[in-house]
Amino acid sequence: MFRFCSLLVLVSLPSATNGQDWSMLYRSSHRNNVSDATNLPVEFDVETGKNIKWVAKLGSQSYGSPVTAHGQIYIGTNNQNGYLKRFPSNIDLGCLLCFRQSDGRFLWQYSATKLPTGRVHDWPLQGICSVPLIEKQKMWFVSNQGKVVCLDTLGHYDGEDQGIPNEKLNPKKNNLLLEADVIWEYDMMAELGISQHNMATCAPAAYGDVLFINTSNGLDSSHIKIPAPDAPTFIALNKNTGELLWADNPAGKNILHGQWSCPAVGVFDGVAQVIFPAGDGWIYSYRADEWQDGKPILLWKFDGNPKTSKWVLGGRGRRNNIIAPPVIHENKVYFVMGQDPEHGEGLGDLWCLDPTRRGDLSAELVVDQDDHPAPHRRIQAVDTTAGEKVVPNPNSGVVWHFDRQDVDGDGLIAFEEEMHRSLSTPVIKDGLLYQADFAGMFYCIDANTGKVQWSYDTFASCWSTPLVADGKVFLGDEDGDVAIFEHGPKKKLLTEIYMENSINSTPIAIGETLYISTRDRLYAIRKDRTPQS
Repeated sequence: MFRFCSLLVLVSLPSATNGQDWSMLYRSSHRNNVSDATNLPVEFDVETGKNIKWVAKLGSQSYGSPVTAHGQIYIGTNNQNGYLKRFPSNIDLGCLLCFRQSDGRFLWQYSATKLPTGRVHDWPLQGICSVPLIEKQKMWFVSNQGKVVCLDTLGHYDGEDQGIPNEKLNPKKNNLLLEADVIWEYDMMAELGISQHNMATCAPAAYGDVLFINTSNGLDSSHIKIPAPDAPTFIALNKNTGELLWADNPAGKNILHGQWSCPAVGVFDGVAQVIFPAGDGWIYSYRADEWQDGKPILLWKFDGNPKTSKWVLGGRGRRNNIIAPPVIHENKVYFVMGQDPEHGEGLGDLWCLDPTRRGDLSAELVVDQDDHPAPHRRIQAVDTTAGEKVVPNPNSGVVWHFDRQDVDGDGLIAFEEEMHRSLSTPVIKDGLLYQADFAGMFYCIDANTGKVQWSYDTFASCWSTPLVADGKVFLGDEDGDVAIFEHGPKKKLLTEIYMENSINSTPIAIGETLYISTRDRLYAIRKDRTPQS
């Protein structure tokens, strides 16, 4: 069988490799999970080791996708593998693990103890779910403790200690090479009064020296009360120092559940925009390069829910929030509505927007009897008992919308013709958009018109975002299968491969190597690789 990465072997400092980095969630701030990798395998077997280059043990629950830089690969998980002697596997932690990219050898670990408030703020065994952002020799992510963390990507292997000394470590008893090198930390709960719901999970984005974060501020365990309605939804930090530059709270008292998504950054008609999904089901776009007196400059906003939809506890209503990040492609913004997977399938919405417009770009508006705008509300946008009504928005930025579509033209809407709630981000390549939903449906859609080209039922929940690479589309599901399709407007399933555990994160591909993480393993997959003994 293959060799698991070992912490017993001393390793040399990895060297950077040109063109071999995947340095953030979905590789760019546009959040479009497309790779230029080639010669990727469509046949591999985790049991026999066929085409498996190496495999590394993770914790027992891993949700964040891997990223790479400097010949290293990084991923968040929990502590069920117990890589550090001072933290055996029976101690629950949030962990960020670093492995050598060439052979999967363990290098170092960032460790964050669980918050004493338990599942209210830091759900047991969830670990670190944030996907890091890497630039040069620095890394930023959000820990399970709600801290924005900046690390030295090379750890202590460069012979330097960049910032915060860990006074709890005894160099005589602990191997400091196995410990993360922390440059700075910003505690959102202590500094901003954030009350994260269950976990903090944002994958940061940046523009210049500005780092953008969704705070994960949300409800308490009752799922009714918002403990910190005045705490920020979005913040911007100086990525070099951790200084707070601005904060905004558009969701406020209208947070539906949690705020676990992450921003995208792009430039439209010469204007740099950072686009944030909020916990009220809206997305908000701000200037990425300017702000005034600690407040951002709002460019536009959009309500992703039908105005008549209602929020009902346990996910029984039609009203949704946003978990997957928005995607920027060819001067358009795409995003999908979703909910906590514990709330079930339900109907969802997939939107394509024009981000060059300004103001409220929602498809609909709510007005009172005098045609004045109605106030922002949490449970339902329109109050018909007060004489309010829903009207079309003349300033709508909608290019197209998919919730139901009679694909076969029979006058009926079947299960496979509905968009369900989704945790999965849209992916666009060659005018085709690929979208998975939590009900297990996988769609290929014309990215310009919203017309469904084909669909496929995985018969399993999909948390993962598809990867488009090498003329193929790779999609993992919660049953542990990877479905591989031929990229194109006609459905062609090439194969399905069982990975022996749930796949809740997203595959990446670099050079000629495919990386897939299951809940407890990270696999490097490459053609013509025999099992390592």
